[in-house]
Amino acid sequence: MRSLELFAGCGGLAMGLAWAGFHHELLVERDADAVATLRFNRDRGIAHVRDWPIEDRDVRSMDWRPYRGRLDLISGGPPCQPFGIGGKKRGPEDGRDMWPEAVRAIREARPRSFLFENVRNLASPTFRPYLNWVVACLRHPDLPRREGESHLAHLERLETAQAAPAYEVVWQVANAADHGAPQSRHRVIVQGIATDLGVRPEPLTPSHGQDRLLWDQYVTGEYWSRHGLPPAAMRGPHAARVATLEAAGKPPALKPWTTLRDAIADLGEPNGKSGHTHRAGARAYAGHTGSPLDLPAKALKAGDHGVPGGENMIRFEDGAVRYLTAREAARLAGLPDDYEFPRSWSETMRQLGNAVPAALGKAAGAHLRRRLETARA
Repeated sequence: MRSLELFAGCGGLAMGLAWAGFHHELLVERDADAVATLRFNRDRGIAHVRDWPIEDRDVRSMDWRPYRGRLDLISGGPPCQPFGIGGKKRGPEDGRDMWPEAVRAIREARPRSFLFENVRNLASPTFRPYLNWVVACLRHPDLPRREGESHLAHLERLETAQAAPAYEVVWQVANAADHGAPQSRHRVIVQGIATDLGVRPEPLTPSHGQDRLLWDQYVTGEYWSRHGLPPAAMRGPHAARVATLEAAGKPPALKPWTTLRDAIADLGEPNGKSGHTHRAGARAYAGHTGSPLDLPAKALKAGDHGVPGGENMIRFEDGAVRYLTAREAARLAGLPDDYEFPRSWSETMRQLGNAVPAALGKAAGAHLRRRLETARA
């Protein structure tokens, strides 16, 4: 399965797709610090990464036509800042909006499939019309927007087009924790498969869930035993749900959510090795209280100038907080322990705060690959 990735960042999605069996013919990223991370790990011969061709370029300067007919997948996460809840929310008026470039890549390279992701707020009422436009463009990539044509006028033209769509497209909001990531991170996932393959893309279905975690914590106590801890007292917010699970008399079918404690327990206290270095200055304040150990971590955050105050912290049972180390944050992103970051802690956390959890990339990639193999068969 041959793939090409745009907006590769520090490699979270690319790693997940590699684990799902995709071979990256090219990764494109223009951020110098993220490129440094990719090349640092490639040059050190890290598994999967050692074979990644990395292009340090703006996607707007790329010609995708030489890849036409060669690719099973084009993937990527266009910059989310134009649509994030913390930014100026200028959407398509923001010069960082690269969705038109994602569509151009599909138009020129015509892969068998594509997989794009973005921030959940893209599906909010504010930006839903733009998401509808993106999906319509991906269905009909050969009908580009005309000069001076508004997005809404173009959307109407695409939706009434007589030509058959080139791709079947589905989108959804997925939580990375529902697919094995130790991080609760909601993302818009857009999948497409070429219509001439005769199969349709299908939404991802969760493999992990909170109910099974609650079962293991408060019905059987297996979770605490596994961590060598005494059983924890029932937490009020979960009491009613746990009672329902107990009444059902059998464990939920899904796997348990992976918690922050699950992800980092074997690392121990920060020891200064491989990015597992203590960072001073953590403090909690209203609305920014860190992540409790026994749930998936809150989504890693990335500010324009480093880590936002009060974010990317662990909150311990006694109320104390400390910043996640770079190695702990990499665990939350699903990157292996030999995957290292050559820049500062702040820059590392910015990259990881923008990264797609590798577990979500693997789940989405494996799901899409199964659909493609059905078409091939």
